[in-house]
Amino acid sequence: MLLVQDITFWPFIVFAFIVISLIGIMIGLSWVLGERHKEKTTDEPYESGIPPTGDARLRFSSGFYIIAMFFVIFDLDAAFIMLWAVSFRELGLAGYIGILIFIGLLVVLLVYELSIGALDFGPNGKRILKYKNKINDELQ
Repeated sequence: MLLVQDITFWPFIVFAFIVISLIGIMIGLSWVLGERHKEKTTDEPYESGIPPTGDARLRFSSGFYIIAMFFVIFDLDAAFIMLWAVSFRELGLAGYIGILIFIGLLVVLLVYELSIGALDFGPNGKRILKYKNKINDELQ
């Protein structure tokens, strides 16, 4: 049988009551004080008062996704390096050698990506100049 003096979670019950009350007050106030309007684009997705234009399904170059993947990879690597920096003294020489190998692999990966042109998805400047010169020669 559960007695009142055995209940030690009463602060949680008070906290839950306060949170639910605040949520109810905020929703109630937004319903009472909120604007009421019905326009043509109100029920459209991403309405914001601006009429939608075009289709939301655009095709992007795969280079954008590659850049996004590189960002995630190097962002996670930065998180690992930050964690290593926090525990630098506890890891000692073995941790230092480990992070040097880790950073070395990152540098090798970046050099490899640059060498295969994975980060070059824009127009090639030399090709554009060559085409421009070709057109100028034809016009003269």
